[in-house]
Amino acid sequence: MTAQTVRARRSARRLKTDITRCPSLIEEAQRLRYRVFSEEYGSDLGAEVPGIDADTFDNVCDHLVVTDSDSGELVATTRILHQADLGSNGTFYSAGEFDLTAFGNVTGAVAELGRTCVHPEYRNGATISLLWSAVAEYLVEHQVDYLIGCASISMSDGGLKAWRIANQLQRDYLAEEQFRVTPRRELPHLTRIPETERPVDVPPLIKAYMRLGARVCGQPCWDPEFRCADLLVLLEVNKLAARYSRHFMGKVA
Repeated sequence: MTAQTVRARRSARRLKTDITRCPSLIEEAQRLRYRVFSEEYGSDLGAEVPGIDADTFDNVCDHLVVTDSDSGELVATTRILHQADLGSNGTFYSAGEFDLTAFGNVTGAVAELGRTCVHPEYRNGATISLLWSAVAEYLVEHQVDYLIGCASISMSDGGLKAWRIANQLQRDYLAEEQFRVTPRRELPHLTRIPETERPVDVPPLIKAYMRLGARVCGQPCWDPEFRCADLLVLLEVNKLAARYSRHFMGKVA
């Protein structure tokens, strides 16, 4: 069987979404997260249980999962933390990486999207569309005005690609001054970033955020645990790109 045949069969499979706090589904999501993040960022994630990526925020988040209806396999996940559910943590995950003082001045409800990942064999438009449709449903039902989250870029090459992507995104998609944040750990600076007119290949999930109308809120943060660079991304729900607003919000109106 060729790789092309496998991809065709994967894309034809039926996918379904759920928003859940079910412990068994959350564990499946944690196992997928571990697999994706450990393989792509080369980190052991400090896992207390082998093969599981978990932290204290999992207990207060709503977990969005995409499952292959034919195989029962969980193939994509993200988690959403509404400001009303901050609980004992008292703050968002991204506050550990960025000074979020600016968001204390916004009017409206804030939620955080995090730990987003997709199984390598399901990284296509259909899966990401389903993921975002479920996120859109959540935003409407919970009256969220601002969605924030950390978008990660691998540092496996020493940081050159991360700096090039960060610079390109700040040039093209920088948020207004009122939403700017500063990283708590600055990304190690390179002595020289080669000049090139050729645009760098932005990771698919970050590219999807930008197409929705998201913006980056400033300089990247260095995340040594995940061995990656993180950018804080902001989506103002009322400014969701019009063509995507009709596509996603129309399903939940």
